[in-house]
Amino acid sequence: MDVKELLTEVIQAAAGKAAAEGLLKLEAMPAVVLEVPPQKEFGDYATNFAMQAAKAARTNPRAVAQAIVDRIEAPWIEKMEIAGPGFLNFYLKPDWLYEMLGSILKQGANYGRTTAGNGSRVQVEFVSANPTGPLHVGHGRGAAVGSALANLLDMAGYEVQREYYINDAGNQIDNLAASVNARYLELLDRPVVFPEDGYHGKDIIETAKRIINHEGARYLECSEEECLAVFKELALKEKLTALKEDLEAFNVTFDNWFSEKTLHENDSIGAACEALKKQGYLYDKDGALWLKSTDFGDDKDRVVIRENGIPTYLAADIAYHRDKFERGFDTVINIWGADHHGYICRVKASVAAMGYNADNLEVLILQMVNLYQGGELVKMSKRTGQMVTLTELIEEVGRDAARFFFIMRSIDSQLDFDLDLAKSRSNENPVYYIQYAHARICSIFKQAAEAGIALSEWTTAPLNLLSSQTEIDLIKKLGEFPEEVANAARERAPHRIARYAHDLAGLFHGFYNQCRIIGVDPQLQQARLALVTAVQITVRQALGILGVEAPEKM
Repeated sequence: MDVKELLTEVIQAAAGKAAAEGLLKLEAMPAVVLEVPPQKEFGDYATNFAMQAAKAARTNPRAVAQAIVDRIEAPWIEKMEIAGPGFLNFYLKPDWLYEMLGSILKQGANYGRTTAGNGSRVQVEFVSANPTGPLHVGHGRGAAVGSALANLLDMAGYEVQREYYINDAGNQIDNLAASVNARYLELLDRPVVFPEDGYHGKDIIETAKRIINHEGARYLECSEEECLAVFKELALKEKLTALKEDLEAFNVTFDNWFSEKTLHENDSIGAACEALKKQGYLYDKDGALWLKSTDFGDDKDRVVIRENGIPTYLAADIAYHRDKFERGFDTVINIWGADHHGYICRVKASVAAMGYNADNLEVLILQMVNLYQGGELVKMSKRTGQMVTLTELIEEVGRDAARFFFIMRSIDSQLDFDLDLAKSRSNENPVYYIQYAHARICSIFKQAAEAGIALSEWTTAPLNLLSSQTEIDLIKKLGEFPEEVANAARERAPHRIARYAHDLAGLFHGFYNQCRIIGVDPQLQQARLALVTAVQITVRQALGILGVEAPEKM
């Protein structure tokens, strides 16, 4: 149990005593919200609990605060103050810091893992780009954020599954096959009209060239229908393979790849429609089958099966989400692009119509990415004249910088990605700044080894010698990590971990510049080496969540 949990307990216990003695009349105990004050003179932690309790009990908040202070029993609290209209400020004895630092060292690679998720089963579905061409930078943001969120949830004690939904059915795959067919004929000098909705990327030409290299002109003898069937299968397999390779190169992997095509092949769509009919939420109109989505907050009802009998995209999504919940996930998280914002309500309506709790479907919307270089907006790839691909971005700035820059801002905000900053080896580059902190720590240990300094057991290191304000601030920041993990997971906000890592790196660099580590008094040297070890552990954990390397040298 960390110090905030302990402090929460003692405040609740004191309030309970005051209530039992008739000094505080509460129907329900308010939550204890502890915050680190912005100024050190206001203590280590502060809470407005007394004001909230007084409001509920309709009494004087300072009197409630005094009743709580008088009944708190905690020898590790050095001082308590009542401030303003009833804030409670707590000043803790330094010993708790050293105990916390010792706990970090003892936990090692498990530090930061919490039970906040309580084993709840969560599925995170992300990227899910059409397998019709290479991933672009917008997909890259979804890939980085989705994988970091899954890592974060895992760290916070959730049981997580990472899923990619393969859009391998429908018009986009038919257009892919038609595009490859057109390029195939074109390369073999046959007259061709390129499909109106075809894909014009260079990768389509490369696919057609590979078919010719392996199979020659044999498909000229086939009917168009036969060619399209073959090219659809070949192109889809090739695009999926390339897509998986690109994602793995970006440190993104999935536990499950779910094929949309299977929903049609095993009649999952028909089964979902039957379930909705039984619930009374499907009706016939103009020869089509409609979902009563307005019953669940949508602005209009939606077509599920067209009048020609072909399912809509929504029909497949209904069957897909039914499948998700039938797999037993407590929470289903979808990460979608900004252009899908209007689609949320109808999918949630279908989930509710099937009898599931729509609140258990969470849709996170990613805002757009703008690339800048030399202060100018970069719209097209210099290489192809088309949209900049994820692979090109990684080649330009590196995997770690790309991932960190995609994650470091809230997904609610548009991301302006500065290519020059991402490539720079300076303290202004946030990922470089954090990674340099880890590399600097590795250098410290190398110096210690070269000097013949043996690291003591942390249980015997005199941690109480770490008494400067720089050291105290660094230890306090280390202690915030588990709560930061729990809060970031609850808020679905991996950018909080990026911000935390940057703040921690800043405090470490300040400590390094102010406090000599090697060559001081042996006892103090051991204590500072222990502190540096704890920083290394925490930086590694934070970067691990973000999917960013913790390098030993730079």
